[in-house]
Amino acid sequence: MIYDLAILGGGPAGVAAGVYAARKRLKTIIITKDWNGQSTVSEGIENWIGETKISGLELSQKLEKHVKAYASDVLTIKEGVYVTKLSKKGADPKTATFIVETGNISYEARTVLITTGSSRRKLEVPGAETYDNKGVTYCASCDGPLYAGQDVAVVGGGNAAFESAAQLLAYCKSVTILVRSDFKADETTVAKVLQHPNFKAVRNAVPKEVKGDRFVTGLIYTDSAAHRDVALAVTGIFVEIGSIPNNGYAKDIIALDAYERIPVDPKNQRTATRGIWAAGDCTDGLYHQNNIAAGDAVKALEDIYLFLHAAH
Repeated sequence: MIYDLAILGGGPAGVAAGVYAARKRLKTIIITKDWNGQSTVSEGIENWIGETKISGLELSQKLEKHVKAYASDVLTIKEGVYVTKLSKKGADPKTATFIVETGNISYEARTVLITTGSSRRKLEVPGAETYDNKGVTYCASCDGPLYAGQDVAVVGGGNAAFESAAQLLAYCKSVTILVRSDFKADETTVAKVLQHPNFKAVRNAVPKEVKGDRFVTGLIYTDSAAHRDVALAVTGIFVEIGSIPNNGYAKDIIALDAYERIPVDPKNQRTATRGIWAAGDCTDGLYHQNNIAAGDAVKALEDIYLFLHAAH
């Protein structure tokens, strides 16, 4: 069987695209290892539109339930499997199809939408894993409001770290950012955040250990310039040290950027490879959030429908 569309990934982007594809009667297959996006670990998400507050686990369950309600003769779902390779079949661009390999089974489709997201780089120091989701978090927009009126730290020196700090300053008592060397964020963002009276930036700070009881109570870091350890009393540690896009299986068919992200046209989410679209955290999109991922996937799906049913 040749599907009209293969959707790779089952997070907010994949689910949104799946629902729209089913409603448009596109013969579609969704291939995903599970329905858990990066926000699954969040105890309280307060920016998912339509929900005042929802846990990451409950959100993933609702997404799964929603898309499975459309499973039928047009929408096939294959879960619990990993995509191992994506390749093209045929030399003529107008008639070529794509082969999605998942171990011993492969699927063929006329178009592909990649929504396999990314994986956060974890803080790898003693205590970080123990207090993951108990004070150590990787999403300021998801979990920040839970730390209103509290002292928190941000680990990282890029734009994501400073943007997270800016968000946190809206409701936290104080925000301290720990940077290993120099700031990597753009000067305008850095200058704006540095002006806030409740913000402190510490350079040459190398995280050493997360301390806590039931939840985080502090962070030990090494001042690499002074060669001494410093104890920082905080109840929240927001880690922004980058992410790794889950795009390895597509590197032979799509030209990835220097950060292994998929470059897309923001107007329609098309990649440089004809017949392949991408949405969500696996792309080079400027902002990565659940709502944006879902919206970009819907945008892609609308374009895919026109690609399949109109002159192109």
